[in-house]
Amino acid sequence: MKTAGIRSKAGVAERAGQDTTCDGPVLGIDDPASVAPRDARELSRQFFRRLAELDEGTPEYQYARNTLIEMNMSLVRFAAGRFRSRGDDMEDIVQTGMIGLIKAIDRFELAREVEFTSFALPYIVGEIKRFFRDSTWAVHVPRRLQELRVELAKAREELSSRLDRDPTVAELATLMNLSAQQVVEAQLASNGYNSASLDAALTGDGPDDGEAVLADFIGVEEEGLGLVEDLHALAPLMAELSDRDRRIIHLRFVEEATQAEIGERLGCSQMHVSRLIKRIISRLRQGMLGELGCA
Repeated sequence: MKTAGIRSKAGVAERAGQDTTCDGPVLGIDDPASVAPRDARELSRQFFRRLAELDEGTPEYQYARNTLIEMNMSLVRFAAGRFRSRGDDMEDIVQTGMIGLIKAIDRFELAREVEFTSFALPYIVGEIKRFFRDSTWAVHVPRRLQELRVELAKAREELSSRLDRDPTVAELATLMNLSAQQVVEAQLASNGYNSASLDAALTGDGPDDGEAVLADFIGVEEEGLGLVEDLHALAPLMAELSDRDRRIIHLRFVEEATQAEIGERLGCSQMHVSRLIKRIISRLRQGMLGELGCA
């Protein structure tokens, strides 16, 4: 593995003009993107410690943050590779995953007692899944009908402008040189492009017309639901945990309960909860990162 670009904490030349803190200078890395995943894990801890000490917006803060981003790009490539079979441009998938990586870096705290790799992967995978959910077909539609959908939209716009009303199926069929059945199929295919948003306003005849949204009739979104969606990537590994271990993970990272609060609910000490969390996270990390060789 290529690690020549790393300048270690013990024998590193300080960057010119760089500020220092009580614990020493910000580490310098010649080529963060070339750092091997195993080395990136330890170096990330050091950069996160330094990031917590620096003032946001300063050159030193930006340097540390950007280094963390570049140094952990292998996580994005690893996560993106799992979606290669989708047929989409891998560069688009990687760029989307980078958004998740940046979110994870900005939200990570060493006090969480979780490895950054374990913390970041659900953010990266969740962001990629949202990309597919928001930009692709909600249901499988044959390519022929996908192409017809575009032609149908153009034909409808042309006829609506010409007739000053919505065109009929027969009129659309004549303009597009298709049968009425083909036009109907294309119209149905249009419904498969994007499923209705839960936040879309519902119209009606009442005085509160437009104020209600679909989510109001399905249920109230609980706080932390977005994180639950991201944790879907860990579902196979979570299924292997005991009921107690799954409950601990839920309390700590979904409900964001403190270790003391978890101890009260489980009837054990905070110290015991801390040991349990470390053991569970270690197990999940080894399962998730086995292919990266970082476990």
